[in-house]
Amino acid sequence: MPVDPVQNQIAIRRAVNHLCGQMGWAALNELVLPDGRRADIMALRPDNGFVCIEIKSGPRDFLTDRKWTCYRDWCDQLFFAVDRTFPLSLLPEGTGIMVADTDTLPDGPHVLAEAAILRSPATTALAAARRRKLTWLFATQAAERLARLDDPAITAALRAARRVE
Repeated sequence: MPVDPVQNQIAIRRAVNHLCGQMGWAALNELVLPDGRRADIMALRPDNGFVCIEIKSGPRDFLTDRKWTCYRDWCDQLFFAVDRTFPLSLLPEGTGIMVADTDTLPDGPHVLAEAAILRSPATTALAAARRRKLTWLFATQAAERLARLDDPAITAALRAARRVE
């Protein structure tokens, strides 16, 4: 049975986000960059380095999407995140490779695939001004998302529900 590319991408994203957390990286999905492009995952490392992670659900996704070259301008390191069936020879030298073991997942959204780094990417340090701008974007977009989740009405309803129980 063919793999649904959307479900595959979700499984890869979840596995990579989990891996980022294990490494102490703060990951933010769909970070909007100053050039208007959206990084699939941007992670801030403990050393203040930025890692851009481009998820590819399959060869067709990689071959038809060339915007990833622009992401190099906004990170210290660039990774591709793929599943185990992806032909790694397609991925360009100098980029990192993260692989998620999505083919061993049973059905259901509550199972998390494992991910690992197979190849570390080249590092190109961002200029200080660009790093400041990216740090500000990362922080404000994360704060805006958190604020939307932390709606006072929802918080009050949850507190009331806890008192009733």
